[in-house]
Amino acid sequence: MFKKLKQRLQNQKGLTLVELLAVIVILGIIAAIAVPSIGNIIEKSRADAIKAEAVQTINAAKLYVAAKGVPTDNNMDSTDLADYLDTNSNTLTNVVVTSTNNDLTISATGSKGNVSITFTNASIQQINNAESKSGITIGTE
Repeated sequence: MFKKLKQRLQNQKGLTLVELLAVIVILGIIAAIAVPSIGNIIEKSRADAIKAEAVQTINAAKLYVAAKGVPTDNNMDSTDLADYLDTNSNTLTNVVVTSTNNDLTISATGSKGNVSITFTNASIQQINNAESKSGITIGTE
């Protein structure tokens, strides 16, 4: 019995070509499914980062209003908010925060990688409720 077992173990040389091809096909199928999913996750995280920066800018405007009051023209831009924002961030451009009836809204364009979002008089609630995808406009005209 031990002779047969020993002889059987010695006859095993490795994987056949068919087995190797089967493994490669399975790995290819898994990669074909995973790559698009990862791309969507990355795009969604970039869109979420742009939205988060817009919310932070509105919160910075709230601090500005608390410290200095509402400007006479009811508008605050990135130079007004410079002391209340992180200067390393360059996601949002053409930033204007408007105060209307004690509500703050933002108008700006945000881009990160291949994702861009336009905010037009957008409140924090509108930003948080919007879908996270590229090429959308958040807010009202």
